[in-house]
Amino acid sequence: MVSLAGEWLTATTNSNMFTYEVSPVFVLIEKAVLQKMRELVGWPTGDGIFAPGGSISTLYAIHLARHRKFPLCKTKGVYALTKRPIIFTSAHCHYSIPQAAAVMGLGTDSVVEIPVDEKGRMDIDKLEEQIMACLERGDEPMLINATCGTTVLGAFDPIMPIADLCEKYDIWLHADAAWGGGVLVSRKHRKLMNGIERANSVTWNPHKMLGAHLQCSAVLIREPNQLFSCNNMSADYLFQQDKHYNVEYDTGDKAIQCGRKNDVFKLWLMWRAKGTLGFERQVNGLFELRDHLVRRLNEFEDFELILPEPECTNVCFWYVPPSCANMVGNRRYERLGRITAIIKARMMDRGNLMVGYQPLDDRPNFFRMLFSNAASTNEDVDFMLEEIVRIGHEL
Repeated sequence: MVSLAGEWLTATTNSNMFTYEVSPVFVLIEKAVLQKMRELVGWPTGDGIFAPGGSISTLYAIHLARHRKFPLCKTKGVYALTKRPIIFTSAHCHYSIPQAAAVMGLGTDSVVEIPVDEKGRMDIDKLEEQIMACLERGDEPMLINATCGTTVLGAFDPIMPIADLCEKYDIWLHADAAWGGGVLVSRKHRKLMNGIERANSVTWNPHKMLGAHLQCSAVLIREPNQLFSCNNMSADYLFQQDKHYNVEYDTGDKAIQCGRKNDVFKLWLMWRAKGTLGFERQVNGLFELRDHLVRRLNEFEDFELILPEPECTNVCFWYVPPSCANMVGNRRYERLGRITAIIKARMMDRGNLMVGYQPLDDRPNFFRMLFSNAASTNEDVDFMLEEIVRIGHEL
């Protein structure tokens, strides 16, 4: 409700975030919230900006990484590329990584997807092999994306060894924590992102695990002034340098958009109402729901977990009807995949549940239940499982 109130007030003011004189209070609030978010990452200084979604936040980071290696691209475009820039990322990364490469004219072929281990985390040995292959080809390793909470399995790529490789080969380290960034407010679970302070940039979406209303996404930068260097166009009809206040508060000249919605006020209002400890209790509660679901799945004979010990609040599983209990091999899993889609369709037709599903690698469709809604309860989880079993027995 607090976030909703913030969204209403934001819509009422209908102000643009591009200059301090237009939105003085909201610009200062954004500055304060970004500073708090950077402190949770572990950076005493730095920069950042709220962007319209995690995909754009990640685009900012990749744009910065290219500007660092190829600053002439700002004026000369891709003709200034003396080598082919390469982006390394997990095979389970969000599609916004290759999408950003396409948007920037680098092409999706410039994205090298690294195999993952049995838990869905990037394989560090394979990563270094690909970096060395890149150098042998004469290409330029530009950015490594470490996913902190993959979309399907909720895996956290190991930041420490990735950061070691970034330092060894002079590569920008971006952490896509759009989903998993909420663990930074939890003393119990922030270990999932050990080493995050070594990243050059971080994407974090408070509209996910922290429960802010859509949209609420920030890109955080470890070093100050990089956003301005990369993006400024010095339009003197907006960003005059002789204004009567500190023009560093004019955020428009470090953004890739001019008109920018105020996405920070609702988060600031929530933070004032809950406090960091309140957010911590909320995030811990989501992980407790995850643990409850895993326990219940293990109690039933009708379910099979994809990962016995999921890292984030994503819990992935198959429903196994009695007719498949004695089946083995590909035939069994192909049937489980078809059954998953049928059960979801019947749940939606009845209007009582909607649980997502998807295939992954060589696994056919399976259910993916993830917890981001603090209003969910153990009773909701139990109802979901009972409903899946009930529908499954009708098949």
